[in-house]
Amino acid sequence: MDHTKHLISLAAAAPLVFGVLLALGGATGPVAWSGMSAERMLENIKILSSNEYEGRAPASKGEELATQFIEKQFKQLGLKPGNPDGAYFQNVPMVGITADPAAELVLADPAGGKQMALKYADDFVAWTKREEPQVSMNADMVFVGYGVVAPEYTWDDYKGVDVKGKVMVVLINDPPVPDPNDPSKLDEKTFKGKAMTYYGRWTYKFEIAAEKGAAGCLIVHQTGPAGYPWGVVKNSNTGEQFSLVTADKGMSRSVVEGWMTYDKAKELFAMAGKDFDALEKAAVSRDFRAVDLGVKASLALKNGIRTIESKNVVAKLEGADPKLRDEYVIYTAHWDHLGIGPEVNGDKIYHGAVDNASGVAGLLEIARAYTEIQPPPRRSILFLSVTAEEKGLLGSQYYAEHPLYPLVKTLAEINMDGLNVLGPTKDIEVIGLGQSTLDDVVKAVAAEQGRAVKPDAEPEKGY
Repeated sequence: MDHTKHLISLAAAAPLVFGVLLALGGATGPVAWSGMSAERMLENIKILSSNEYEGRAPASKGEELATQFIEKQFKQLGLKPGNPDGAYFQNVPMVGITADPAAELVLADPAGGKQMALKYADDFVAWTKREEPQVSMNADMVFVGYGVVAPEYTWDDYKGVDVKGKVMVVLINDPPVPDPNDPSKLDEKTFKGKAMTYYGRWTYKFEIAAEKGAAGCLIVHQTGPAGYPWGVVKNSNTGEQFSLVTADKGMSRSVVEGWMTYDKAKELFAMAGKDFDALEKAAVSRDFRAVDLGVKASLALKNGIRTIESKNVVAKLEGADPKLRDEYVIYTAHWDHLGIGPEVNGDKIYHGAVDNASGVAGLLEIARAYTEIQPPPRRSILFLSVTAEEKGLLGSQYYAEHPLYPLVKTLAEINMDGLNVLGPTKDIEVIGLGQSTLDDVVKAVAAEQGRAVKPDAEPEKGY
């Protein structure tokens, strides 16, 4: 490793976000402090990404070491426990469900006597969020286009169809509606043009399936619209799948959720006597109506189930102004990574140096800066290192659903998922530029540093 290069890069990475936080924290006038230490940040990255920490998977030795290390750093900085109960931890109960990889998805055309069997991981991936040792489905399949109900765009892919008890086949991303004035572009007034909205996210597809009472939901993977290849889908959705513990033990979700490859989807439609390309094209219209495929999907999943309790680590710097200290700015970085997995170049530990030991190092350095600056911020600052980001943003979701301080009093949340380790930049790319009044603060601070603010270069990927 070229440590000099990384020290320069790390030194350039944090001042912008720190400046934004200073502005939000209520700092007025010039502030005095000793500055960022790239050497200290690099040392923390080395510790968190070391072999001893084993890739920092939740509910592992790596979690205990990482969360204890962060807690120790917070204490040494003199920060108060962030949990009102006097602790530096917020417990995050999760359930892990592991589906038997021997599962086989069988698609059958009763009328035509045709049948095809899909191989787990190669052709499809599937799981259940229900806390049951075995689940099964044998249901009719229906193609629902993009599976979207968006009243603000007068869009409903479920009009005239009841998918309760059926298996939905759905396309990824938003409907790519052409601009009526220029068909070579997408309509900015419908699903925000090429930018992916929440309707395009795979999470939405499964949520609407559950809301509609579908027995199952299978998303057709396509690399272009999804923004990632099948390998990402396979690696992310095989093995143990984590969810937050819910009172209903996941019973409000569809029985089965999953993905199938583009090639197998085309084979399915051909077996059903349907033209996939024609129906995909038809789905890019408000007039689209769901299509019964005349095919049954059968799948049984045997599940291993365990409940764990992971931790968010949280510290607090109380605001100096009695009138403003009950308002909060939260700064986050997830401590977890992928743990131990398949061997790559002789190494089974997925160290996560950039993702996200660097973010945690930035969090700690910014926390240190806040303890030194004079005058101190008027508003309170929370430093929150969350768990299970790699499992689906679960630590962040848990805090949002169980906030330690009222969300109505939370002015902003700034997350750092990986520091810039490439070198100094002249610009800052903001995900979601135009969606928040935070834009004004970022632009002002960036201008002070002679830097330009630019929008997301790849909005279609839904970052």
